[in-house]
Amino acid sequence: MDGPDTKTQMPDTEVGDAEGAPESDAVHWRRLIPDGNSAAAHRARQKLAGAARDMVRAGALAAYAGGGFHGARNEERVAALLESVTFVETTDQARGGRRLTALAPAGPPGRRVAAALHRALRATREAVTHYQRTASMDGFGSAAEHGASQELTEALCQLLRGTEGARVSVAWSRAAGPPEGTVTRPPAVPFGPADVVALGRAGRWYVDREPSVAVRLVGSVVRLRRAEPDGAGAVRMRVLAGAEVSQVRARLPATDYRTAVHAHLAGLPLSVAGTLESRGGFRRLTGAREVRPVLAGDEARERLVTTLREGLADFEGLVGASGASGAAARRPPR
Repeated sequence: MDGPDTKTQMPDTEVGDAEGAPESDAVHWRRLIPDGNSAAAHRARQKLAGAARDMVRAGALAAYAGGGFHGARNEERVAALLESVTFVETTDQARGGRRLTALAPAGPPGRRVAAALHRALRATREAVTHYQRTASMDGFGSAAEHGASQELTEALCQLLRGTEGARVSVAWSRAAGPPEGTVTRPPAVPFGPADVVALGRAGRWYVDREPSVAVRLVGSVVRLRRAEPDGAGAVRMRVLAGAEVSQVRARLPATDYRTAVHAHLAGLPLSVAGTLESRGGFRRLTGAREVRPVLAGDEARERLVTTLREGLADFEGLVGASGASGAAARRPPR
């Protein structure tokens, strides 16, 4: 692949930013803000923290699941990891603009995330340069093998908007030293406004090429809705097993919808087969079939049967009371 594009207008005098904290690896972001444009500077400052957090999230996704398009997959695992990361913002008086630093624990999984983010950034930089010179997306296919993703390209676009450029660098913990096979002070990775077009197209390309996934999942029903009393309905399920997302939505035919209702009332998980659609970020299950409650032993089976019987008895009682009230209302006065 080609080296960094000379069209990215960022100074190249530094090898990397300062070292990390003694017990933490550090990721540094530095943005150059246009002179005299206070409105742009204010907007850029507001976006800095969000872009940095999204980039760390992309690094975590790369560490756990590689590159491409992740959607809602691995959300809970990544959210738990981000809780251990500390963000500190400072003003870069020497070079202008603002700088943000993320401090991650040097032990696993923090170091794994920092290393994955650095690899993905370098691969993305090379892919952008290759695209600008050849108009080919092949570089982004290779970059995905090193962790580049739609989530990373979107975070970079957010980082660059309203700026004259940005650079991202990683500094390893002084106590732990660099990971095996990594230089002590990796060079910063620069990006500029001219890269936004390629990054945006790459993000769409990653989404388009990510296939949907056939799954059989087990989940608990958390929401039920249908427009007609005897028609199909929509359910939302909290995934317990079988998929890397926390929740899914599915539309079920009338018979399967009733099965979901009974499972929900009995407090039993539901087993469903279908296809997780990549277009919806893997949040939507289509072609739902083989819908049935998960009966883990005789106790669960008895609970379901009891719930059905009690529900029918309650319904019959309500119908009987309603009928008695109606008859009394129709009885003529003496």
